[in-house]
Parts: sequence; structure tokens; C-alpha cells
Amino acid sequence: MTGEMIEGRKRAAKSLGDVLILGLGKSGRAAARYCLESRHLGEDVKSLTIAAGEQTQGALEFAQYCESRGAKVYFDLYTFEGHYDLCIASPGISQFSRFYENAAAASDEVISEVEFAWRESAQDSCWLAITGTNGKTTTTSLTTHILEAASARVEAVGNIGNTCIEAVAQGKSDVYVAETSSFQLASCVHFAPRAAVLLNITPDHLYWHMTYENYAQAKASVFANMDASCLAIVNVDDAGVQEVLPQIRETGARVCEVSLEDSGAAWAAFCKNGILTVRRGGEEFSLVHRDGLAIKGDHNVINALCAVAAAMEAGAGVDAVREGLRSFRPLEHRLEPCGQIDGVTFVNDSKATNVDATLKALSAYPHGRAVFLLGGHDKGTDLGELVEAAQDTCRAVVCFGAAGERFMKAFEGSALEHIQAAHMEDALDAAIAIAQPGDTVVLSPACSSFDEFDSFEHRGRVFKHLVAFRAQRAQR
Repeated sequence: MTGEMIEGRKRAAKSLGDVLILGLGKSGRAAARYCLESRHLGEDVKSLTIAAGEQTQGALEFAQYCESRGAKVYFDLYTFEGHYDLCIASPGISQFSRFYENAAAASDEVISEVEFAWRESAQDSCWLAITGTNGKTTTTSLTTHILEAASARVEAVGNIGNTCIEAVAQGKSDVYVAETSSFQLASCVHFAPRAAVLLNITPDHLYWHMTYENYAQAKASVFANMDASCLAIVNVDDAGVQEVLPQIRETGARVCEVSLEDSGAAWAAFCKNGILTVRRGGEEFSLVHRDGLAIKGDHNVINALCAVAAAMEAGAGVDAVREGLRSFRPLEHRLEPCGQIDGVTFVNDSKATNVDATLKALSAYPHGRAVFLLGGHDKGTDLGELVEAAQDTCRAVVCFGAAGERFMKAFEGSALEHIQAAHMEDALDAAIAIAQPGDTVVLSPACSSFDEFDSFEHRGRVFKHLVAFRAQRAQR
């Protein structure tokens, strides 16, 4: 990346020079299309090389389009002989892989598509970044929903909706609410959102980051370029967030402390007699009672408080915030009610792919009135805290899938009824047999889905179909 910057943009160079794109997934394709169509190969972009990785039908078809525009596309290329001014890396490629390391050695700079989009965006655009191990999509969606209620030109981007660079290219938004993963943040250099939310940090994706410390630092890096004009919104009830809080304060950003209780900070979001409350520089705003939220559980109160703090920083007024909070509905696969059978409610929480997410789901239900379905593709995480929480909440648990046996062993010695089932459908039938009228059966697996399904979305859809079929049969 060479030469002077484009006036009116965050940090966009007039010439990007020789550009290398790693990977042709969703973000890689979006970055390539932007370089070819919005920045013009041979003008703003001197050359474009794409190391596409594996050959898939979709990648091959897109490669033909790129080559027709003058780009060079290589499959199964993992070493680089040329030199590049800028490398844009797809989030699926670990910083610790040989592929990434070779590309970095051949490039002046390696950035993520999020960073690229931020640089190319309008100088006066407002970026809100949402990150954390769990709760990102709900918080991103709720923040966007509130800003829509405030009539803002806003778009949810990143892991939800359009890629960041697609949204920037379209130029229809003044506010970008970006759901950002640790993968994307690890390759951010100058990214400086107006406000950033850190919901929680628990061990996850360690296959990509190698260590928990690397993972936590990637999450915390969203605040690295902030100053006093920016707002760092942090869940101080989370132990992982507390560990990185000192370095967040060192940035000089205003820190909004989010908690179920009032921390007393000048910038804070909390519950006061059950009412969601935000304090901005000492001025308090009372919003809605937590019972008025359609999203349930303490974790969703935290998500809502974070969303409110971010939306208000972007200009949302109190009336719009109240309207947005009251009208927002649970997202698919996230504590999503999906039917009733003989007085038993069924909930799809398939997005709970780790223990921490399931712990949050357990906290949303009264003692002894839930049956939880646990299992899937085992991540090998410690189950002690899960067993303890399930004993406090559940009537029973049903353990299924590849992780079923290890989960059953974890519950050995527990007074809680625990049953093993081969597959999710068997687990559902076992839960129906156990549950009493007034109970809730919750699919909140604490595992990924890949032993039986393509994705957590696929697992959730199948669960809802199975519930609907049984509900229909019960009415005959």
C-alpha cells in the first residue's frame, strides 16, 4: 500500500499497490470483488493475486470471474515468490498456519477484511464492533434493531448480514454494527470503532489461536486503537473480561462498565430494581424492566445493556431505545421457543456450541423445571461447572451424540437423572417421556454439531421439525 490517502475516508490509500488475497470464502470473495470493481485493477490496484486454497465448485466459478478481470488466481498455492504491498487474509486461515506465515513474509502488511472495510469507509461513518465468545449475534442484532427504531441508516455486517466491505461498497449506511470474531480481530492493525463491546471471554477456537492467551488478546485488540473519543463497553461480570480490563483502560477510551449490579462508574449500564439503566457521564437514563424483554436470562440482560450502551453512543434517543428493547424478538437457534406438546414448552438453543453458552441458558430457567439435551461433537472442555449448574436447574438431562458417553460419566454420582441417547431425535423422545406439564425441554448442547449435522443451524432446524411433527401427532 503506497502513496497518499483518499480524502474523506478513514485510512484508504490512493494506491493499494500489489494486493494478495488469502482464501476465497465469503470475505475473500468480497474483498476481491471490491478490488476489481470499486478500486479498479490496473489503476488503484496495481496487481491482484488470489491464493484461493482448496478447489471447490464455488471457488472455481468465482476464480473464472476474477481471471476474466485480470487477477491471477492459484489453487493449492502455499508459498509465495513475489512481493505484495497488502495482504487481505480470510478469517478461516490461522495466523499460526504455514500458509499465513508465508504470505506475511511476502507482504508489507497483512490485514483482515474488517480492517480493509473500515479503512475504505467514509470518514464520518460510525463503526460499532461487537465481540465476545458468546452473545455476539444477539447483541449485534439488537443494537441494529434499536438504531433502526431511531431511524438511523444502519446495517449489521461482518459475521451477520453482508461482509463489511460489501456494505461499504454499497454506501447505503452511516452506521456499521460489526459482529467481529477473534479471527478477524487478530489481523486488525488500525481498526478504531466509535464504540466496541466485549461480552465475555471463555476458552474457544483454541485450534486457531493455539493458546487461550492468544485468543483473549485477539478479543481485547478491538480496543487497541481507541482514545477518549471512543467508548469501550465491557461486561465486568465476566472473569475473562476482567483479566484484560487493565489494558483496555490504558487506551484512554471511556469505559462503560456493564453489570447486573450498579458498579458506580460514571459510564455504566446495569439493572436498578429490575429496570435496565444506562449512565452516561453521570446522567442516568431509565429504560424498560427486564421482564419486558422477549429475550430471557441474565446473559440476555447483559446483551441488552451492551446493545443499549452502543446504540446510545451512536445517537439513539431514549424513546427509540425503549421501543427497540420492547419489540426485539429472540433470534433463531438462540433460546428460541419452538412449540408445545401437552403443556411442555420446547426451546431451540442449538447455537450453544460451548459450555459457557449452555451455562447461560441454564440460568434462564427455574429450579427443577427443565430437561436439557446435551451433546454432539465433543470439544473436550471441562464439564464440572456444567454438572453443578444442571443440578440446580434441571429435572433431568439427556446426553446424546459423540459426546454422550463423556457427558454421562461427568454426571456419575449426581442425584440428577441423566439418560444417554444415541442421536438427537432419540434424546428428544427421552426428554418428552421425562418432562411434566409446565416444564421446558431445551436443546442447548454445549457441543458443536458436526458428529450428526452440517452446522448448528442445521441441527436447530431439524430439532424444530422433530418438535413440530410430534406436536402435530399429539393433537390427533
